[in-house]
Amino acid sequence: MTDIFTATPAPLPADLIVPTPDSTLSTDVAALAQEYVVKPGDTLSIVAAAHGVSLDTLLAVNDLPNPDVIAVGQVIQLPEPPDQESRYFKIIPDSRLVRGPGSNTFDVSTFIRQQPGYVRRALDEVNGDILDAEQIVKRVSLEFSVDARLLLALLEYRAGWLSNPNPPEELETRPLGAEPSPLGFDRDGLYRQLSWAADQLNMGYYGWKYRQLTGVEFEAGDRLRFAAGLNAGTIGVQYMLSLFNDYATWQRETGPDGLYRTYVSLFGDPFENAVDPLVPPNLEQPSLTLPFDEDQIWFYTGGPHGGWGSGSAWSAVDFAPPDDLTGVSSSCYVSDYWATAVASGVIARTDDGVAVLDLDGDGDETTGWSILYLHLAADGRVTEGTTVREGDRIGRPSCEGGFSNGTHLHLARRYNGEWIPADCDVCAPEQRVPTLTLGGWTVDGLAGQEYQGFLVRGPESRVAEQGRLTADNLVSW
Repeated sequence: MTDIFTATPAPLPADLIVPTPDSTLSTDVAALAQEYVVKPGDTLSIVAAAHGVSLDTLLAVNDLPNPDVIAVGQVIQLPEPPDQESRYFKIIPDSRLVRGPGSNTFDVSTFIRQQPGYVRRALDEVNGDILDAEQIVKRVSLEFSVDARLLLALLEYRAGWLSNPNPPEELETRPLGAEPSPLGFDRDGLYRQLSWAADQLNMGYYGWKYRQLTGVEFEAGDRLRFAAGLNAGTIGVQYMLSLFNDYATWQRETGPDGLYRTYVSLFGDPFENAVDPLVPPNLEQPSLTLPFDEDQIWFYTGGPHGGWGSGSAWSAVDFAPPDDLTGVSSSCYVSDYWATAVASGVIARTDDGVAVLDLDGDGDETTGWSILYLHLAADGRVTEGTTVREGDRIGRPSCEGGFSNGTHLHLARRYNGEWIPADCDVCAPEQRVPTLTLGGWTVDGLAGQEYQGFLVRGPESRVAEQGRLTADNLVSW
């Protein structure tokens, strides 16, 4: 990490801000699990990430003959909970991490054009197109539903991209410090770097709020639980910054002289005009139908998983259309069947493979309920600004947009820009949200098992299964 090129920050306010009220969600250390029973689809890496510990720590407390092989039902011992808390300092409100109400009033284009640094001339190739930083920041902000100001503050804090016209070559390639993934996926270039950062911010935000993520661990083995009272936005930043810092550096970066100071110097007090809370208590889902015509039978192919990237609250489910695949040479094709509006509203945005249905009808996807449709073919897709009624055609499933290795429809919910879990059986009572229900079918996920679970309607049940060779995943009205 280097901040040698960080812009000279403005002085902090004489009195530190009065931030978002303390969260009532607390960690009962005594109640934390001491062991985990392996479920179908688990790996040790998945178990470690779900409990906020490193794989090395998990290996250290378990005598495993072969750490690459674990069995369903096997008991994995978890390390003792950390006895120290993270720093209590609120860096950012939830509505300045999430692309929520007010985020769309920030003019990314004008802001970037006013900066003297490398950000004005940076280019990157994304899916065969050459995009500039302005386009990429907007795109990542929209895709992951993360506020663009936070992404820009990170670019300045980590690499000086806003203030320095000529950063070192390694900071041009990896401005946020994200190395290639353990599986070898390339993370070079602005789009991949920002996408990684946005997904990790979401991982901390939603992992703490909805999936029992309780703390951070550093390479040297230092472990901390999140301080009581911190808000999800701050915890998202704390988590993301823990991934490439040692403990001492992280302590500075998460304090008043760290990223917060850079943010204030660029955008002012992040807590001013914050929307709190983004998701009100006792939120209720409006009535939603299944996303296809009444006379059709589709396949339920994916249980709760990330709305965009694995970090985003496991707010999405997948359906595959019932095309006749005889003679089809690829798993990626444009379906003959149409995805339909699950409720009346207006199409707030269309993009590569994307249509966003805004249910309150104001055309602003950062306020109220919105539904993300992903992997829709451009040919025939509904146009932005169109008012639709329940059951109207939205587009035809394909592999377009995001990542897909087979034609299907990806459907996710947000409220005030925040991804809403499709099912949240591990949520604390004060963080519970309405389970996703479509045409009377209710999503029932498996705790800790991304893409797994069921649809349930009365005595009926359908399993999430990628294949088309069983009746167990057939869904109809």
